[in-house]
Amino acid sequence: MVPAPLAFRGGLDLATLHNMMSRFGIDPDELTLPTASATLPGRTDRMVVSAEHFVTKARLEPPFPEDAEEVVFGMGCFWGAEKAFWELQGVYTTAVGYSGGLTPNPTYQEVCSGQTGHNEVVLVVFYPSMMPLERLLQVFWEGHDPTQGMRQGNDVGTQYRSGVYCTTEEQKLAAEASRDAYQQALSQAGYTQVSTEVTRAGEFYYAEDYHQQYLAKNLGGYCGLGGTGVSCR
Repeated sequence: MVPAPLAFRGGLDLATLHNMMSRFGIDPDELTLPTASATLPGRTDRMVVSAEHFVTKARLEPPFPEDAEEVVFGMGCFWGAEKAFWELQGVYTTAVGYSGGLTPNPTYQEVCSGQTGHNEVVLVVFYPSMMPLERLLQVFWEGHDPTQGMRQGNDVGTQYRSGVYCTTEEQKLAAEASRDAYQQALSQAGYTQVSTEVTRAGEFYYAEDYHQQYLAKNLGGYCGLGGTGVSCR
């Protein structure tokens, strides 16, 4: 479990970051999720966010259009990840938040402590008739390095792990098939095993309002996402 001061977001080269972590006896490749008894208690109050998307002006919270589906992606820093999806035609709305853990309604600081089990994620609400799930999965796989375990580049911590959180069994089967296909492409390019978790989605907790569409509100904001250069095609 990573203490809050060691939840890095950019600004360090990997050698310096690893040296700093080693002083605390932490191997960034061996970070583990907390057990249920070790997670923070959280709260019953939900996060208050804006009514509409800062960029698209669509609804940020349900109810969503009946012909839309929801899927959740974790691919490192959620600021840049969200932008990659809101720019796609056929996506109704996006929001950043926390999922994959146990603490109800966590705060950003709590998630960064490593004591909630949550991942930084992006909720993508899309029209399957206009934007096939396969296209979203392509953006997901090619937009980050899914072989890095509990980190993305200089962003180290359990909240930066790779994950696809599906709302239907059909989505889960498609995500697993695309993961296996991308693993073959990555292996041919010399990459190691994909560490992405593919599972049915649990509760999605909205992140604080200032995180929503962060890179549209802060044009010079940080985005540390970077893919492997390996194509899904």
